[in-house]
Amino acid sequence: MEDIARYFEAKMRVRADSVASTNTQSSGSHMHLRNRVAQLMTCVDDLEADSKLQAEMRKTLEGALLVCGKRASKPKKDQFRLHMVTWNVGTAEPPEDVSSLLKLHSPKTPDLYVIGLQEVRAAPLKFVADLAFDDSWSHLFMNTLAPLGYVKVSSIRMQGLLLLFFCRLEHVPFIRNIQVSYTRTGMFGYWGNKGGVSMRLSFYGHMLCFLNCHLAAHMNYASQRVDEFEYILDNQTFNSKDTPNIRDHKVVFWFGDLNFRIADHGMHFLRTCINSQRFNLLWSKDQLTMMKRQAASLQEFEEGPLDFQPTYKFDLHSDNYDSSGKKRKPAWTDRILWRLKSDDSSTQDEGKDDEAGGSEKAQQQASAPGEEDENYPLKVKQDLYTSSMEYGVSDHKPVVGIFQLELRKVHNTPLVHVSAEGDWSADFDAMATYTILQPFPSSAWDWIGLYKVGFKSTMDYITYTWVKDDQVSLNDERVQVYVSKDEIPVLGGECILCYFSSHLQCIVGISEPFKVQESRVAIEEGLVPENVNELDQAVSS
Repeated sequence: MEDIARYFEAKMRVRADSVASTNTQSSGSHMHLRNRVAQLMTCVDDLEADSKLQAEMRKTLEGALLVCGKRASKPKKDQFRLHMVTWNVGTAEPPEDVSSLLKLHSPKTPDLYVIGLQEVRAAPLKFVADLAFDDSWSHLFMNTLAPLGYVKVSSIRMQGLLLLFFCRLEHVPFIRNIQVSYTRTGMFGYWGNKGGVSMRLSFYGHMLCFLNCHLAAHMNYASQRVDEFEYILDNQTFNSKDTPNIRDHKVVFWFGDLNFRIADHGMHFLRTCINSQRFNLLWSKDQLTMMKRQAASLQEFEEGPLDFQPTYKFDLHSDNYDSSGKKRKPAWTDRILWRLKSDDSSTQDEGKDDEAGGSEKAQQQASAPGEEDENYPLKVKQDLYTSSMEYGVSDHKPVVGIFQLELRKVHNTPLVHVSAEGDWSADFDAMATYTILQPFPSSAWDWIGLYKVGFKSTMDYITYTWVKDDQVSLNDERVQVYVSKDEIPVLGGECILCYFSSHLQCIVGISEPFKVQESRVAIEEGLVPENVNELDQAVSS
């Protein structure tokens, strides 16, 4: 290398008029590298064909090209927009419109919605009915988001705690390994009015975990809130070899009514700071900020600046803080934090856990230690952290956090390709065809569902058929599955097929939309109108 450097220096003195000097530029800049390559091109022709210097230069250049090749072969990074909401709804029924809360009119549309609610009404009879038919809050969010192309992939509820996960349809086959858990902390762990519910999943091979908590109330219980949080972290486990605990996931989002208060300051000082929007004067006495200095478990989590007014406690249907006899002090009880797993604690092949293998999996397992995280990094950037002051059904205001997830996809191919074969109508039996694209743990409990285009959730199917019981034919490439005509809707419509894996608890393949024809037999017998659209228009008018 020293010989090469001396050779370049001599040549550059001779050829200084051909290439402008770049000594004033940083050695790491792209322009400097380009100019050095240009200088190299002017000198290569002057080397003797069999010289030792030429051999050394060839070896050096091949090493540089190898480095460039490795960089070029890495998959490109993608960005995904995550919209999170936490809201203590105070047992209220939902408002008519949540467009503002979900920022539906924003030019940047989210890929994922994660909604955590606390104090959803859980009276015994209502709670049982909600478990069977979904609660009114879930219905509101599904009815709002489904027409925009979002599907409720999963949810978990523990009494008043509710966690909902929505995503755009195109991402559904790449959300896998879904598991949920819950921990009670109310009444010494016997009652679920307080505690945490979590959902973990693989998103394009990256393990994410969302933890929605409702912790102990009142000013003097800051230490108990930390204890409850650590108890939840330690006790929630998942059936997973690589990510059995919450902390094992690449990213953890912790949010909810964490109930931390603003200590020491009197009511007059609090309201003065809030009215003048000098929120920073209150930060040092925010209990969560104070407890972070003491608890290592909290120090792992990041949070955006609290540049919005405290979200508790308000008079109902008002922007006025508590005017009752108790006159509770305002506080930032409702929070969204996140934890990105450090490189030194990352496990290799995050996304393979109980999942697909094939060539992708073999390639990942061949990676050197640490190479997996280098090739498939994940970055989190918060774009917005604010409250939605226009909602007054509860004494809490909802809090919104919008994030950018930058990652390289570990998986680019769905596990299953599924399609509708031939024409579909309630007049004759139909066939669905599927092909396994990547190995995964299939089961006799796997099924293919028929859904209307614009379906609301994975359970919002018209009908389904078991892939094993109703299998008609099998070869090396594809499997045919029988669908009875009695299960096909007589009115027809635009539909899709989805393959659901019972082991992974998710949809792993989605067909292209196809048309189910109206039943001619039913029309001839007068059971359905010949033109359903005209009937719908007449009814609506």
